[in-house]
This record gives sequence, C-alpha cells and structure tokens, in this order.
Amino acid sequence: MIAVILAAGEGRRLGKLTESVPKPLLRIGGRTILEHNVALCKAHGFDRLFINLHHLPEAIRAHIRDGAKWGVSVTYRYEETLLGTSGAVKSFEPQLGSEPFLVLYGDNRVEYDLGAFMRRHVATAADMSIAVFRLGDVRHSGVATLDAEDRIVAFVEKPADKPEGGWVNMGVYAMNPALLRGLPAGFSDFGKDVIPRLVREGRRVLAVRMDRKVGAVDTPELYRQSVGPEGGLP
Repeated sequence: MIAVILAAGEGRRLGKLTESVPKPLLRIGGRTILEHNVALCKAHGFDRLFINLHHLPEAIRAHIRDGAKWGVSVTYRYEETLLGTSGAVKSFEPQLGSEPFLVLYGDNRVEYDLGAFMRRHVATAADMSIAVFRLGDVRHSGVATLDAEDRIVAFVEKPADKPEGGWVNMGVYAMNPALLRGLPAGFSDFGKDVIPRLVREGRRVLAVRMDRKVGAVDTPELYRQSVGPEGGLP
C-alpha cells in the first residue's frame, strides 16, 4: 500500500530547534519522528512511501535514503516553494495509482494501527477518513464536528474561541485518489481549504476516533511534553 508522508514544513514556531534540523528529524523516544513513522508504515503494510521536502531537504534524504533499511521504497519530491499539505499530495497524483492511500503528517509521532485505519476507510465507503482525538485546548488544531455516525458535518481550522474543546485532526488521512482530480495545482491546505470544501459539498468524510497517541512538536512546549523529562530539554 501507498503512504504520503508530509515532511516539508519549516517549523518556524520551534525557533532554534529547527534552524539546523528539519522538524521531522527531531527526536522522541531515542529516534527521529520520521524514522518512527516510516517504520510504523512498514509494520502496517505501507511499503511504497512518497515524501515531500523543502526545509533542509538533504538532511532528510541522508537520514532515510531509499528506505531499504526499513524494507520500503521512498520517492522524494522537492518543493522549491511550499505547496501546502494538500498541494503536496496533489503533486504526487500521477504516481499514486487507483487504490486508496494514506497521508501522514511527518512531524507528528503517531502510535496506532494504520492498517486497521485503512481497512475501516474501505469498509465504510468513505471518500476521506480522518483520525481524530479529543482535546481541551483546540486553538492550534483543526476541529471536526461529528454526527451520530461519525460523519464530519463541519470543520474549522484553529478556531479562535472554542472553550469546550472538541475532536481534533491528528494529521492522518485515508483518501480515495478520485478526490485529487478536484484539487487545484499549486498551494492548498487540507485543514483550511480541502476538508471544509468536501464537507460543504456533502462528500462522505468520516472521523475515526482515536486515543491520544500522538507526539506533537508544533511548539517548544509541545515538544518538551512529547519528549518528557528524560529528554533533557530546557
């Protein structure tokens, strides 16, 4: 199976932490986030990986190389100008075939069965499936409103005021390739552009509820929380 791992982000909110190290190569639990996610993909049957690059691309190439160490093949695409999350996936469209594929944000360290996630996507005949978890402070997240059957009926990226919390986007998607035909070439973002549009169009976008098993590194504080006291961060 195919997985697209998004690894191009600059990680500006992390300041000095990402000046010389790309965000997906930060370490949690003794190995890089990207290495963990590549191994996780392989463990659950995703052995054809596509990785986009922008910030410090050669560091990522040197670390993952052709993927043979993990038993996967890796195809890279360098973005001279960032294309956004969905724009990056669109750029791989000619190589993604006709079967559903996985999208994984390469700077989140996730811990769950990706194969089961894909099987559920196929079994429910969804156009797109989105892994979500419950979070109290949603100001830095994409928030999904679910109906009784876990269909997403509204989606707002980084709401300014939602004190009650909600179900937030984990950055793991299963997608049908047909969706890519409707995406414009160039810059676009899943959370700001694509998911809200699909919901408005009445497409079958389903949430898959997860326990929170994601190591987020969007800010220095979140990275410290993910690493834990043994990580030695200030």
